[in-house]
Amino acid sequence: MVAAQTLSQITGASLSDVPQKFHRQPYSFVRRGDRLTARRQKAWDAYAPTHVIDVPREVTDTSVAETAEFDPEAVYGRQAPLVVEIGSGLGEAIVHAAEDHPENNYLAVEVYKPGIADLLLKMGQAEVTNVRCVQANAPEVLDNLLTPASVDELWVFFPDPWHKSRHHKRRLVSPGFAEKAARVLKPGGIWRLATDWEEYALVMREVMESAPDFENLHPGEGATEEDPQGGWAPRWEGRVLTSFERKAGEAGRRAHDLAFRRR
Repeated sequence: MVAAQTLSQITGASLSDVPQKFHRQPYSFVRRGDRLTARRQKAWDAYAPTHVIDVPREVTDTSVAETAEFDPEAVYGRQAPLVVEIGSGLGEAIVHAAEDHPENNYLAVEVYKPGIADLLLKMGQAEVTNVRCVQANAPEVLDNLLTPASVDELWVFFPDPWHKSRHHKRRLVSPGFAEKAARVLKPGGIWRLATDWEEYALVMREVMESAPDFENLHPGEGATEEDPQGGWAPRWEGRVLTSFERKAGEAGRRAHDLAFRRR
């Protein structure tokens, strides 16, 4: 696992220049290089001006300032159910869903520029018009960009499991993140999660079962003698099998699904 960058490495600023709330907050991602291949650059140049949302920043180029505004009707040109995917990777899942369900609006949240460029490339090839992207840190998107009770579905598929014990604080799915998710989800809105790391799956289930704003859509399901609690969702048919999940399966790691409803 690549060590996470400090905020000073990301921004070039000294710690004395950075507000306390930023450099004391662990990040759930590692920044990679932003260099684009020729195909990705072509897709970025063609679609980023209209499909990547420009948000005000504070300290880093993935931060979201408190002054950020997001008007779905203005962004998509219509009113429609909003589905948000946190960590969209190369865009396989969200572009496939957008193609199958043109009646929905989709927002991809990703920090990795080549990933967004690949998403834009797939979007252009599929000729879908209902996807937008934001290159930003997910907790700040939930805090500062999305308005309360504005999201119909939230997806967190295969977030970084941060295997080492000393890195567990960097995991995205936590009680604090569940509070942020509850803020933006509509009553009755669905939060879908998946991971191929069993230990993290158990942590996710514990977090979600303890979150007062959510109820499990599949209580007791998937229970076994070794795991009498259950509560696992069947593999959601709306989640396309991505190259990432396929490789995990080939390595012997089975995906665990969870689905919770906002009370």
